[in-house]
Amino acid sequence: MPSSTIVLVVAWTGRGPDHLVGPEGAVRMIQGKKRRRAVGLAVPALWVLALLAWERSALPAHVPPLLAVTPALACAVTGRRTGVVVAGACALLALVPMGVGAREGEGMGARLLVSGLATLGTLAAGYRIAARRRLLQRDLGRALEVAAAAQDAVLHAPPPRLGGVALAARYLSAARGAAVGGDLYDAVDTPYGVRLVIGDVRGHGLRAIRTVCAVLGTFREAAYDEKELGGVLGRMERGFARRRVHGTRHGGGEAGGEGGGEEEGEEFLTLLLVEIRPDGVVSLLNCGHPWPYRLPATDTVCRYGQGRPAVPMAAPLQISDAEPLPPLGLFPLPVPLPEPRRLRLGAGEGLFLCTDGAADARDARRAFFPLDRVLREAGARADPERTVEDVRKALLRHTGGRLGDDVALLAVRRERRPQPLSSDCGHGDVRGAGVPG
Repeated sequence: MPSSTIVLVVAWTGRGPDHLVGPEGAVRMIQGKKRRRAVGLAVPALWVLALLAWERSALPAHVPPLLAVTPALACAVTGRRTGVVVAGACALLALVPMGVGAREGEGMGARLLVSGLATLGTLAAGYRIAARRRLLQRDLGRALEVAAAAQDAVLHAPPPRLGGVALAARYLSAARGAAVGGDLYDAVDTPYGVRLVIGDVRGHGLRAIRTVCAVLGTFREAAYDEKELGGVLGRMERGFARRRVHGTRHGGGEAGGEGGGEEEGEEFLTLLLVEIRPDGVVSLLNCGHPWPYRLPATDTVCRYGQGRPAVPMAAPLQISDAEPLPPLGLFPLPVPLPEPRRLRLGAGEGLFLCTDGAADARDARRAFFPLDRVLREAGARADPERTVEDVRKALLRHTGGRLGDDVALLAVRRERRPQPLSSDCGHGDVRGAGVPG
């Protein structure tokens, strides 16, 4: 399915496929339908009763023509043909007591006839609209199911365990309801170790999604074929260059005014490649991306008194402040490539990777998201799933759910047997021994 369909479906509905899949989503849909059905029948009934009361009062007003609105109300609230028919029948029946209590000399009979005809006309139109709406909802449901499968194929959640490494990921899109955007991540288990990628494509919208598809496709192939991490990066640079040339030759323009060929040629990509070998040696190649944070092992967490939460001895630190390589697409990579930065993760230690949308997120007062402080608590979690979930929730709280940029979060830990927490531990170094590059 073309990536444009994904965005168009989500943009049309304003809701992502997560509302339609899963047992919890199904229960919410059923409960919502029941509530809407009850409200849809109550609103027209209350409208008819109010008009009857108004007509029986001494107020000088001609009420019967307003009954023609009743089927339209039912159509707007419920969208169901049954509701439209019931509401129209109630409106027509309400004309009977209005005719019985009509005041003399007002030509009420003719006016009631006109009101009845208007009600029948509104009933027929509402019935037709409700039938058409039902067909559109059915087609939309199918389109959302296809969009959900397509989005998962582009950017799917990694397995909870891969080659002796526990990992979890989250994606937050700045576009409401979308599950993919300009950020990317993936993890594959290869003969050379677990290889990860996380990156950020300049721009957003359909063009960025197409670039993400191309980049991830190149990574998934090269990660298995190339023995050295530098070989993977070289393959990704060449694939990204082909993508840019292809987009420029074919105009690269999108409907809705999204960039043309000139803007496509200015596209670039920041990315971080990580390789984790079974012995814990980690190799990293960075092209303009934020360096990852090193997560301490869970046995370096102390408890201070009963009932108080566990706190880490030291906040997770970025593994390096060295200048990375340039982003892909801005300048050619140096030849030969520099040696990857290497370090060793002890048993239970991990890494937290994210795109710059996390650190750059701001609240209503324009204050940046305190990623270091949040990781002080979230990084003490032994389960990467809980780590990324804690960061995700904190990020949404900080921004009020209004993100200015896409955010990708990825946490990994070397597995080991769980050990009890120490009740009295010192403040030793939790960063582990580095392996010379």
